[in-house]
Amino acid sequence: MNPFILAESNWKTIKDAPVEVVILPWGATEAHNFHLPYGTDNIETERITREAARKAFERGAEILVLPVIPFGVNTGQLDIRVNININPSTQFAILKDITDVLNRHGIHKFLIVNGHGGNDFRQMIRELGLNFPEMFIATCNWYQAVDQSQFFEEAGGHADEMETSLMLFLEPGLVLPVGNAGQGDAKKFRINAFNENWAWSERKWSKVTEDTGVGN
Repeated sequence: MNPFILAESNWKTIKDAPVEVVILPWGATEAHNFHLPYGTDNIETERITREAARKAFERGAEILVLPVIPFGVNTGQLDIRVNININPSTQFAILKDITDVLNRHGIHKFLIVNGHGGNDFRQMIRELGLNFPEMFIATCNWYQAVDQSQFFEEAGGHADEMETSLMLFLEPGLVLPVGNAGQGDAKKFRINAFNENWAWSERKWSKVTEDTGVGN
C-alpha cells in the first residue's frame, strides 16, 4: 500500500493524513496505431504520475494521487471505432466537482497531469479560478517535459517512437511487434498557418492518418 495513492489507501490512513497537494492524472481511451493499446495514454500518465509522486513523497511532500480519469476529449475521432469521447463541457463539469471536493476539505493545491493532446485544461482553470479563488490549480503535459529531439530523429505526435518506446518499457506485453505498426503518415493542411501552429482548426482524424498514428 502506497499512502500517497488514494486508490490504495484506506479511511484509517487518509482521515488524519496531511495533504497539501492533490494530483489528478488524466488520459484518454483511443486507438494508437495498430500496435499500441487503446489505454496507452492512461497507462503512461498513471505510471509517470505515480513515479513522480513517489519521489516527491520520499522527499517529504504531502501529496495524494487520485485515480486516472480514462476518458478525454476526442471530438475529432468519433468515426474511429470505440474511441471514447467526452465533450469539453463534460470534462469541465468533472473537474469542477473534484475541485469543489478538495476545496471543502481544505486542500487548495491541485495539479492535473495530462497525457492526451485533445485535453486542454487552461481555459477551464481560468474559470475555476473565479469560482474557487483560494485554490491554486495547475496543469502540465508530461510529454512536453523533455525535448524529444534529444532522443528521436523524427517528431511525431501520436503512437510514434516516443510512445512506443515508453510502452515497451512500461507494459511490453501490450505492444505488438513493430511489423504490425502502420507508417504513421499524416496529411498536412493546405494552409501553412495551420502547419506552423499559429492557426488552429480541428481535423477529422480518419482524414489525417490511415492507421490513427502520427509519426514514425
